[in-house]
Amino acid sequence: MRSAGDQPAVEAVGLVKRYGERTAVDGLDLTVPAHSVTAVLGPNGAGKTTTIEACEGYRRMDSGTLRVLGLDPGVDGERLRSRIGVMLQEGGVYPGARAGEMLRHMASLYAHPLDVAALGERLGLGSCGRTPYRRLSGGQRQRLALAMAVVGRPELVFLDEPTAGLDPQARQATWELVRELRADGVTVVLSTHLMDEAEELADRVAILDGGRVIADGSPAELCRGGAGDVLRFAGRPGLDLASLRAALPADSEVTEPTPGSYRITGDVGPRLLATVTAWCAQHGVLADRITTRRHTLEDVFLELTGRELR
Repeated sequence: MRSAGDQPAVEAVGLVKRYGERTAVDGLDLTVPAHSVTAVLGPNGAGKTTTIEACEGYRRMDSGTLRVLGLDPGVDGERLRSRIGVMLQEGGVYPGARAGEMLRHMASLYAHPLDVAALGERLGLGSCGRTPYRRLSGGQRQRLALAMAVVGRPELVFLDEPTAGLDPQARQATWELVRELRADGVTVVLSTHLMDEAEELADRVAILDGGRVIADGSPAELCRGGAGDVLRFAGRPGLDLASLRAALPADSEVTEPTPGSYRITGDVGPRLLATVTAWCAQHGVLADRITTRRHTLEDVFLELTGRELR
């Protein structure tokens, strides 16, 4: 189930796509490492859908180079189709077809599919196997789409909003399946608006806006040392802030917003916490109500893309 060699599963350089006078993708560069989970994030209109559809072979770019598993999806679609799985957010299923029929049909297109019955049971589809697609609930449709995307044992799978509308149990089951896909060497490209999902599952995150990748890295790298990192503690009023500041890492700052309440910004982690508690012990300070807040992926996303509705 591993793609050949150590080449990236997806490599895009300088992609451009225009619709009339509107530029949807504007010189986009993106690399998806093999055998990993990469989350693609962005506000509406950022170019996510167009880029992913090009990777799936559904859309041609105006310029730039794109390789998926070493192939050009616009030219080598026939060779690529059996090696990738695609979960669409909507559509792709005959409205009158029964859920079980669709999953068995999809499995029949591949040489070595997963066990259909076991996969259906795992994703909670066993009880609706004879139900026509048009009568499935939104969550059941999502789970069927996911099952259809992975039943063929793809090397690379594209998941578009895989947990949208799912209840907590189905969401956890989906997350576990994504983790198992990665453990089996499958590359997963995950498009989601759920920041906690990206933080939980992704090895790397690419944030798109204006048709370009504006940030790329692991969740930890993107969130490290942001303005949202805060450590707070209570102590006696009037502590020697100059002394505490000298003990802290260079990128940290300490203030006393109200008497006896202290706020430290910087890279909130074990090192900073240990430094603060050690300083308090050396100066006879009983630090009380210590709390921390880490800079989250949602903080980073809003800082980079703005808070205006799109």
